Amino acid sequence: MEDNGTNSFKMVPGRSAPPGAGAPAVDPADEKSAGTPLPPGMSNIELPEITDAGGVDVAELVRETRVFDVLDELDTELVGLAPVKTRIREIASLLIVDMMRRRAGLDSERPTLHMSFTGSPGTGKTTVALRMATVLHRLGYLAKGHLVAVTRDDLVGQYIGHTAPKTREVLKRAMGGVLFIDEAYYLYRQENERDYGQESIEILLQVMENQRQDIVVVLAGYKDRMETFFQSNPGMGSRIAHHIDFPDYTLDELMAIAKLMLQQQRYDLSPEAEQAFHELIEIRMTRPRFANARSVRNALERARLRQAGRLVSGGQGFLTKDDLMRIEAADIRKSSLFKADAEAAGTPASENAHTG
Repeated sequence: MEDNGTNSFKMVPGRSAPPGAGAPAVDPADEKSAGTPLPPGMSNIELPEITDAGGVDVAELVRETRVFDVLDELDTELVGLAPVKTRIREIASLLIVDMMRRRAGLDSERPTLHMSFTGSPGTGKTTVALRMATVLHRLGYLAKGHLVAVTRDDLVGQYIGHTAPKTREVLKRAMGGVLFIDEAYYLYRQENERDYGQESIEILLQVMENQRQDIVVVLAGYKDRMETFFQSNPGMGSRIAHHIDFPDYTLDELMAIAKLMLQQQRYDLSPEAEQAFHELIEIRMTRPRFANARSVRNALERARLRQAGRLVSGGQGFLTKDDLMRIEAADIRKSSLFKADAEAAGTPASENAHTG
């Protein structure tokens, strides 16, 4: 970089690692052929040398990388999860400082970035992993910044000689990005001595250690099961630097998520429908297989189906734009959950439908 007497920096497309990390440059043409071209503005940073007498404007660096723009989008996209968002910002800040330290000659080991996301289904783990991939790409820690989400079935074969090729193929697709393994504890089945999951784990361990500059692995699942998994596989646990727990959403947060989903789909709830949906989610939270935001989305999809049936089959004739957008209480209260809850309480379903 030409020295112009100021500590400025410039964007350099195609660099796969922070300056000084020793990773080879990535040809943008290769990225395009791999199906993940660099979007405009998502190049990486070349900093000037930082001397004892000089420095770099960290605020300008943050603006140029637009890293916190991604995190601001995450704030808008995901309701709640304050501890999770704080931790992700801390990791982003660590990487920004690591970049500056390298240019100041303060070399240290590249930060370990493999992570464990624990929590119930529907708490935003995949979304956060996707945004984290973008952050790592913008800062130059990943060449592409894409996300490959898999489960045990994508990694483990059913017969001898099948697991290694499956696992290596997934790793090949994930190189330069984030590999997200959901319900990772299913890779290890201690009760089955002939299970092939251990072979996949051993391959993952090798890549997580020897190619950690090329890929970030995120292991996800229920907290208690992940703890058992790490106890049974200490080598895997020792390679995870960041353990992030995703709490369940509160009822108020789930209602806020519902309103955000409706806004994105250009729907709204009548006041009576909002009250009915509040009651519906409150009931659903007590039932088996509740999945937080996923359950909210599914409940809204069923309400849309009932609204469509009401509008088309109800003989209303002329429909306004408001009619097409508004979900009524009847579209909510026809849920079987109200009937089941009324039967459990000994209240006739028809009476419950009018008193909620």
